[in-house]
Amino acid sequence: MKLHFITFIFAAIVLNSCGPTKNSDSMNTDNSAFSEIPTETFWQLESLEGKDFSNFEKNGSKIGFTLFKEDNRISGFAGCNHFFGTYKFEEGNRIGFSGLGATKMACFNNDFNENEFLKIFGLADNYTLKGNTLSLNVGRRAPLAVFKKVEKSKTGITEKYWKLKTLEGKDIKMGENQEKEVYFILKENETAVTGFAGCNDFFGTYTLEKGDRIRFSKMGSTLKICPDVDFNESDFFKVFELTDSYKISGDTLELYVGRRAPLAVFEAVYF
Repeated sequence: MKLHFITFIFAAIVLNSCGPTKNSDSMNTDNSAFSEIPTETFWQLESLEGKDFSNFEKNGSKIGFTLFKEDNRISGFAGCNHFFGTYKFEEGNRIGFSGLGATKMACFNNDFNENEFLKIFGLADNYTLKGNTLSLNVGRRAPLAVFKKVEKSKTGITEKYWKLKTLEGKDIKMGENQEKEVYFILKENETAVTGFAGCNDFFGTYTLEKGDRIRFSKMGSTLKICPDVDFNESDFFKVFELTDSYKISGDTLELYVGRRAPLAVFEAVYF
């Protein structure tokens, strides 16, 4: 079945606080030593407002988030929708989240209140980091939410930065006016795909099957217009509509449909 690439209009998340406050009186007393939250790793939800969610998952995906050092981005899965935005660290284990948005999927009979989960990113102004446990806090209250660090895979197709090399047999070079290179990452714990398509950020979900088979679904993107960027995003997005299998040789990934030549070829980049 052909998948349709849908552009979602981002849902505005109502946030009471979009940045770190300067009031030192509200600082959590456990945060005297400044220690940044490790990036490029998945933080899985353990508890929300004191309620245990350590064994909870939805459609095989765990609830949680990843902080990316590049552009100070955050992306994650909230039980039904994928969310995204930016973050900022400040001394004293203080943090602020801003520019937050989410896909607009309707999930009925959902046994997890993702609105309550998303609200913590508007409220949190400090954090506590102890080993592999992270608490997001507001003021001196009990933690809003507690997360545990999940180590990412070091092999295979997931948790790697895949940079586009060729598209339908044509070599791809980063354009002069392009913000960054075209790439994608498969998030192992969220079964989510995120990336950049030359002008817009995109996102969705994926399913891996036996025999090096892969399917992408629920794809969406931001709605930016970049007239100065000489790259056809539509052709790139079609790759994710059509792909049904892949092949990895060292640091090279090829996406296929049927027995055709590769739709696209990517190269793993390590930072």
